[in-house]
Amino acid sequence: MQNIKFILLLICLTALCGCQPRKNPDYKTLDGFAQGSTYHIVYEEPASFRENTPPSIEDSLALYFGQLDRSVSGYNRESVLSALNRGENVPLDPIFIEVFNESRRVYELSGGYFDISAGPLFDLWGFGFKDREKVTREKIDSIRQFVGMDKLEIIKGDGSEEFPDSSAFYLKKKDPRTALNFNAIAQGYTCDYIARRFDAMGIPNYLIEVGGEVYAKGMNARGEEWTVGIDKPVDGNVIQGADLQEIIRISDQGLVTSGNYRKFYMENGKKYSHTIDPLSGYPVEHNLLCAVVISSSATLSDAYATYFMVVGLEKAREILAGIPEMEAYLVYGDQQDMKVYYTPGLEKKLVKN
Repeated sequence: MQNIKFILLLICLTALCGCQPRKNPDYKTLDGFAQGSTYHIVYEEPASFRENTPPSIEDSLALYFGQLDRSVSGYNRESVLSALNRGENVPLDPIFIEVFNESRRVYELSGGYFDISAGPLFDLWGFGFKDREKVTREKIDSIRQFVGMDKLEIIKGDGSEEFPDSSAFYLKKKDPRTALNFNAIAQGYTCDYIARRFDAMGIPNYLIEVGGEVYAKGMNARGEEWTVGIDKPVDGNVIQGADLQEIIRISDQGLVTSGNYRKFYMENGKKYSHTIDPLSGYPVEHNLLCAVVISSSATLSDAYATYFMVVGLEKAREILAGIPEMEAYLVYGDQQDMKVYYTPGLEKKLVKN
């Protein structure tokens, strides 16, 4: 256990990849904007790239981000997700099916605390794809009637007017008002999606960071595990990586953070967090402020970081005790007295000062 005191509005997570001189010139760095955020990628260029010129990595990334945007983005009105949320029965692409199935798996494991079908609740509170409404108990109760992934099913087209293409897959809703929001898993999945394509290109070592979510494979340019830093958000520390609370080593793992210190609003003196409990319909009010989760994939880490932020510190610790292969760094308390809990295995990953 360690105590930390910091200001909540600063960023909790930053990837430290490229802030020090590299010893290996075969390592390249790419930075850009995608999915309403930024990405930062470091990779080792394999010898095959120099012998046979492949498509540029920049062009490949643009293609990958475009594929993801057209499938699971709620901000792209032409995406499969947006069409489904408008009530259209459109064929599903492989990306959508994979993200949906992984979301459903965590939904079932979590007992409904992780639920991408809670999109209408996010919209109601102003954290989704629509402007915030006036919240009432009656509205919440009404919406909860059609929230739940048990009300959704992927089916094969049957030639009917509703699902006409017998070679395609469709999303069948028990209630047409059910709407999805993949924000709690999409950027983690994006890291894994790009990682798989890098693997197919024969890229042996890389770190992929999209919107603060990370997947790292192999070693960095110094021949060491990749390092990811957790910022110490003290007063005046506004530069990512300038003053760090911890540095964590990872390799062949995804690392994702979720927290309530960035997205919230104040109304009548009360703070409303963007983390919504799908079962109650209300923003959470416990003292878990930030969850950093490390697992075999950024997709899983992303989903579980959200899951932990919904259920709170004690339940998160209980869940972690049953998943020894998963590590976490949990910040809890209040602005005057903040503390950190981390799993025993994570201590081995901390870079000692």
